[in-house]
Amino acid sequence: MIPGLETAIVDQDAYDRNIKSLADTGLVLPRISDLADPHAKLAGKMAEIADADPDAPDPRNLFRVHWHNGADRRSLVKVPEHIVLPEALTGVKAKIVVALGNRFPMINTHKVLAAYGCLIPRLMSGAFDATKHRAVWPSTGNYCRGGVAIANLLGCRSIAVLPEGMSKERFDWLNGWLTDPNDIYRTPGTESNVKEIYDACHDLEKNPENLILNQFGEYGNYIIHRAVTGPALQRIFDHLNVDKTLSARAFVAATGSAGTLAAGDHLKRALGTQTGVIEALECPTLLYNGYGEHNIQGIGDKHVPLIHNVMESDFVIGVSDASCDRLNLVFNTVAGRSYLSKHQGLPQEQIAQLSDLGLSSIANILGAIKYAKFNDLDEGDVVLTVATDGADMYHTEMAIAQNKHFSKGFGEVQAAEVFGQHILGAGIDHMIELGRFDRERIFNLAYYTWVEQQGTSLENFDRRREQSFWDGLLDLVPIWDGMIDRFNAA
Repeated sequence: MIPGLETAIVDQDAYDRNIKSLADTGLVLPRISDLADPHAKLAGKMAEIADADPDAPDPRNLFRVHWHNGADRRSLVKVPEHIVLPEALTGVKAKIVVALGNRFPMINTHKVLAAYGCLIPRLMSGAFDATKHRAVWPSTGNYCRGGVAIANLLGCRSIAVLPEGMSKERFDWLNGWLTDPNDIYRTPGTESNVKEIYDACHDLEKNPENLILNQFGEYGNYIIHRAVTGPALQRIFDHLNVDKTLSARAFVAATGSAGTLAAGDHLKRALGTQTGVIEALECPTLLYNGYGEHNIQGIGDKHVPLIHNVMESDFVIGVSDASCDRLNLVFNTVAGRSYLSKHQGLPQEQIAQLSDLGLSSIANILGAIKYAKFNDLDEGDVVLTVATDGADMYHTEMAIAQNKHFSKGFGEVQAAEVFGQHILGAGIDHMIELGRFDRERIFNLAYYTWVEQQGTSLENFDRRREQSFWDGLLDLVPIWDGMIDRFNAA
């Protein structure tokens, strides 16, 4: 059995302790199928918990771990919150549609969903003992925050593992949720230094009380995004396509842990979309077997995640962190917004929505623009993507970027230059439309991380070539829902 894909109780004593521990807190767990369609299945529950603070460690917030929260993060909406970016902002006729991850509770990013998906099979089977184990969350920032939040609701201790160079806002949040500063494990480097995170986890794993929940290798991350995020994005498209004149062309997203990319597998089967995989041009692992450092926080790389269904990816798209840093200034400074209003004609309502976009969100949008240009898309075409988090995670990064790139000041002239170069001037360079041999190359590249370094068996590594493996993972959703039902009843 592959760890993290448990379908039955593996440790009865730990399972019994989990039941008692969570019963003492009064916690109830939502089913994955409920999170996939909360408007149909959780309307009563959402009304019942309306008084719960979405930013508090309140166990009721588990029922908000879905895409259907309103802007207040308390109410339930029929269609997930999203932005349709206008041509005046993107420079392309195609509709670029961005689902907003900052509507999720506690951490303002959809990574709390990934953390729930990774922990559920371990908790429901007794593989994770809530009274003994410490959940270790290796991350480049948002996933470890999601994990800490989920574990906190369960009354469990967590260890957050992330690079020391991540944004100050991430560490500020962790310091507010973790009582022991030693539970924040800072690794060397920044966004590209994922191996250093893994090395830290190997060190932590020597203590049997630590259980590693590695988002890059936990199939629960893939499953819950394919089961929950995929249908949410489909619901957005169906809402926009009410007159049946639009064509869903692609889902594009940064590699990250590759969990969010699983939504593309759902959309490919439901809507016939392609999947575009975005990575930092400064660390072009998938594009060129390359390496390097970058600052598009949240898309850790220099390796291929185990849960990346490479054989279903259609494009790899390189985006520069310099573009994201500079556009963050255009989107979130007075001078930048003034330029967008006066010279691009954006109304204030659309300009205000730009605060919903963090650095990786901007990267996703740039990747969508490049995809639209490469494929000559028109106004009837839709490219779907996600905003993992909002600009509030990067206020300090804005100051750093301005000092680095615009030490003499950032005004409307500089905003115009950035917009012209990085939006209107975005080209189709550093893109690959993947054929069979390209996919095989990327698939094989993962061998060195997962088989040689992380100890994945060759059999379990190779089975990932077949789509029957990935499709079969969805069979676990009703099994896990049944385990949740029995757990709640007990």
